[in-house]
Amino acid sequence: VQLVESGGGSVQSGGSLRLSCAASGYTYRRYCMGWFRQAPGQEREGVAHIRSGGSTGYADSVKDRFTISQDNAKNTLYLQMNSLKPEDTAKYYCAYGVPFTTPQGEQCAYDYWGQGTQVTVSS
Repeated sequence: VQLVESGGGSVQSGGSLRLSCAASGYTYRRYCMGWFRQAPGQEREGVAHIRSGGSTGYADSVKDRFTISQDNAKNTLYLQMNSLKPEDTAKYYCAYGVPFTTPQGEQCAYDYWGQGTQVTVSS
């Protein structure tokens, strides 16, 4: 599986960006895909995920501002980011993996990662 992100850039606070992740070599019948971000000196955090059945999930910090979607015909994952804030500045990565069940519910184990695309939001 190869994942290639694009769409990052520099915007002012309140602006919008749409990230894309072109995927090739899908192998899992049931899968999950996600967007993660990492700012300098900080741990990587999950931003949003989508499962092969279409269900989605978001980090509290981006709910109601970001939307994850996929175009299966184009094998592309998207992240529409609106009302961007300076604290959204980070390198954004897409990831691909499989869901598994835990006592706390279904989780995702990500096996493949893209190289990332930088998002910078200025105040």
